Amino acid sequence: MSLVLDPAAQDLLFREARTANTFTEEPVTEEQVQAIYDLVKYGPTAFNQTPLRITLVRSAEARERLVQHMAEGNRAKTATAPLVAILSADNEFHEELPALFPAFPQAKDVIFGERPAREGSATLNAALQAAYFIVGVRAAGLAAGPMTGFDHEGVRKEFLDDDHTPLMVVNIGRPGPDAWYPRGPRLAYEDVVTTV
Repeated sequence: MSLVLDPAAQDLLFREARTANTFTEEPVTEEQVQAIYDLVKYGPTAFNQTPLRITLVRSAEARERLVQHMAEGNRAKTATAPLVAILSADNEFHEELPALFPAFPQAKDVIFGERPAREGSATLNAALQAAYFIVGVRAAGLAAGPMTGFDHEGVRKEFLDDDHTPLMVVNIGRPGPDAWYPRGPRLAYEDVVTTV
């Protein structure tokens, strides 16, 4: 066995995990979300930056506002999921770097002083953190339904501000009936890995 992680955990996080399209009505608690974040916050990022921001959409009024910005095929599942999270990148993440990366506190100004440099780095590193978040949802025994099919500018204006870039909307809960599409194929090792 080349992996030290228990095979059941491998299945839970990767092999058996799928993007859920339906959910039960069982609620997702604040404690569950906090446990997910408290696990995934340790995932690596450049300069230990933490640009991911999570907006939990819990109220019926906020859910209605969000659904109107979702692509047609994503509206029903977003309307009925127990919890929906908007994951965004904070383009002003650099303000926290002196505390988060004390080995080089000057990175705040030296590397990330200009907005274009921050935006690129925020998008990349928040996307990494978003992937960790999805795996964390699975680690909590829940299913995630990540989606990028929505009006990004509409969601930004409705829920965020000019300093935040929406990346994805994630439906979260226990999988419901017919939650999964058939497992899609994956590329083989030899199709992906090159040795030089």
